Parts: sequence; C-alpha cells; structure tokens
Amino acid sequence: MELTYRPRRLRRSPALRAMVREHSLCANDFIYPLFVHEGSDVEEIASMPGIKRWTLDTLMGEVNRAWGLGIRCIVLFPKVDEGLKSEDGAECFNEKGLIPRAIRMIKSDLPEMTVMTDVALDPYSSDGHDGIVSSDGVVLNDETIEQLCKQAVVQAQAGADLIGPSDMMDGRVGALREALDDEGYEHVGIISYSAKYASAYYGPFRDALDSAPRMDGGKPIPKDKSTYQMDPGNAREAITEAQLDEQEGADILMVKPGLAYLDIIYRLRQDSELPIAAYNVSGEFAMVKSAAERGWIDEKSVVLETLLCFKRAGADLILTYHACDAAAWLGGETP
Repeated sequence: MELTYRPRRLRRSPALRAMVREHSLCANDFIYPLFVHEGSDVEEIASMPGIKRWTLDTLMGEVNRAWGLGIRCIVLFPKVDEGLKSEDGAECFNEKGLIPRAIRMIKSDLPEMTVMTDVALDPYSSDGHDGIVSSDGVVLNDETIEQLCKQAVVQAQAGADLIGPSDMMDGRVGALREALDDEGYEHVGIISYSAKYASAYYGPFRDALDSAPRMDGGKPIPKDKSTYQMDPGNAREAITEAQLDEQEGADILMVKPGLAYLDIIYRLRQDSELPIAAYNVSGEFAMVKSAAERGWIDEKSVVLETLLCFKRAGADLILTYHACDAAAWLGGETP
C-alpha cells in the first residue's frame, strides 16, 4: 500500500510510545482519602476491600506509608460516634473533635504532608444530610453555610492546608473564603466540589461513614440529596457551578464522581484555567476491586488505565482509594 502517513510507526516499541505519550501519571497526581474513627481498633470496610477506618493511634502509620510512596496530599473523613450527632451538626466545629485532632497530629509528625479536609455536615448530622434539615423537610442553604464557616475555621486553626466544601450549598465558597480571610487564614486554599452529582456511586462511602440520609426520625427527611447535588442528566449546569465557585474564590475545582463524568472534567478544563480535580469515588473503586477479586480483570492494568483517563480528560489531581497501590505500581514496587 502507498501510504504517506502510518501512525503505527510511532507505536513500534515501548521507547517510541513513551516518547510521544501525551499524558502520564505520577504519585504527585493523587490525593489519598483516609477514614478515621474514635475506636480502639482498625476496622475493615466490607464494601471497600482493602480500605480501613483508622484510629488516631494508627493513622500516622498509613500517612507515612503514603508519603513514602510519593503521595503528597491526604484528605480526612470522620466516622462520628452516634452520641455526637445532632440536627445542626454542631460537632463539626468542635476544636477538640476527631478531625482537628487528626490534623494537628499529622502536622506535628509530618508537617510536609498536605492535609485536605471535608466541609459538610453529613458525618455529624443525625439526619444524614450535608445541611440542616428544617422541620418540614427542606435542606436549609444559608443556615447550613453558617455552620460550614465555623467548621472551616476550626480546621484551618488545626493546620489544614486545603478546605474541601462537599456540601453543594449555593454561595458557600464565597462565604468560606471570607470567613477564612477574616480569621487570618488567607493562605488556606479551597478545593471546591464544584460539580458534585446526586450519584448512585457513593454507596460504599456512606457505609464507611454511616452518613446516608435517615428517614426514621420525627420529621420528614429527604430520601436523597437531589435538592442540592446536581442532576446526572445535566452538563451545562456544571459550567455554571464551576464559574460561580471560581468567582467566589475557589483555588481548585472538582468533579465528583469521576469515571462516569469524564465529559464534565473535559468541559471544565476547556472553560477554566484553575487546576481540576476528579474524585474516583467509592462505587467506582468497589466495582474494580470486586471484579479483580473474581479474576475477571487485571487490577493493576485497569486501575492505571482508569487513572490515566482522568488525566487525559483534563484532571490535574485525582482523589482515589487506589492511591497507594497505584503509586507503588508506578514506582515499580509491590503494594
């Protein structure tokens, strides 16, 4: 055949393929989510094989392991004791609470590690929602933001580097930026869950935190989070949400979930110059782990391909439960 251009010429060897590869992965791309609880024992999370709820006594061992693999950012999520939960989620801004103590410990033992936190009420709410639920079953926007601002300031005081509002209340990024600045925390960044969808992929995460909506109380509780998280059928709305967060002072924009929303990551990448993060969520993780355990897929190959696809779509950062395994594989180590 008389072909002027043959694309396969640049695929002939590993060296050639590496030379022209458009996107690549490294451990610096990953943000590692860690679950922590007040108990005395490390707990397995059945729906997330290999992922654990760490105690304060054991947390640093995992943080140091991640650091040794080249991971430079972790994000903390608490499983809060039932007795500390309330309708207004006030435990979220307890200076002596679980997350502030965990932050201080990490920053004392490994100050170089970047610590990201979650800002939302659902782990602390007796109703299981990201915001305060009114007596007639409405998730209140402005009243919730007042609590979130207190939470963010307490986390910043403890030493958090990045505040991650995952609540999807309107106007919360601007309010958080103002609250942090007023308290002298201009240096603390906001990594905003800008396009967080009302997704079915979050199930294992809610198992890990016991944070699903509860409809067994004495007032009507919304059965899901669709009045504040985004409709999975919408794409243009994600641009609106991201633009508002950018205008209000977000430093990094996030899309959640990640794998089923690669088109949203791409749209945000085309519209914004800010760093984009993707959350490779618990349901995505659990599906890969379950298939790998059954021998249906090669876990290493599928994980690294999936994470690379986030980068190709336009993500700069990836929150993933695969972080330590992926970092080890990229470094030629055995997880």
